[in-house]
Amino acid sequence: MSTSDPRDELVNHLPAMRAFAMSLTRNSAIADDMVQDTLVKAWTKIDKFEPGTNLRAWLFTILRNTYYSNRRKANREVADVDGVFTESLSQKPDHDGRLQMADFQRAFVQLPDEQREALILVGASGFSYEEAAETCEVAVGTIKSRVNRGRKHLAELMGMNSDEAMELTDNATMAVVTARGNGAMR
Repeated sequence: MSTSDPRDELVNHLPAMRAFAMSLTRNSAIADDMVQDTLVKAWTKIDKFEPGTNLRAWLFTILRNTYYSNRRKANREVADVDGVFTESLSQKPDHDGRLQMADFQRAFVQLPDEQREALILVGASGFSYEEAAETCEVAVGTIKSRVNRGRKHLAELMGMNSDEAMELTDNATMAVVTARGNGAMR
């Protein structure tokens, strides 16, 4: 019966533990992680080891149990290699909307007055095309054209594709940029 601390012997079993882990996983990085996990568990639970018994067998049992626990855990996890699922769970930081709002404001002031006016009336203010046309004293078709050209020009100035979503927090601004605004659907 040995009176030495079993922790002193752990290092002697590393090569055999790594070989066993490699035979289970067939992946050196995962095998190394498993050996490390096993050592941490053995170190923290050394009081559970019965002196005089086989330390190597005890370590291999911990390693084997770690392997099967990891496999069960992996079976419950969702594979998301391309990040599609994760992306749907994430939330954009608030500053993204503010940055795009600043870009929007810089681009909006570059629009011709008629287009800016039409976008404000139809998009932001919620006027129908007819109401906006009456306010500007032009034909309804002229307002529709100005709104359409204004949105297109705004998207170009901002370097956006027509199908690209804009992350703004202001509904009125979103109405100016997109055809989903209150007045644009009438």
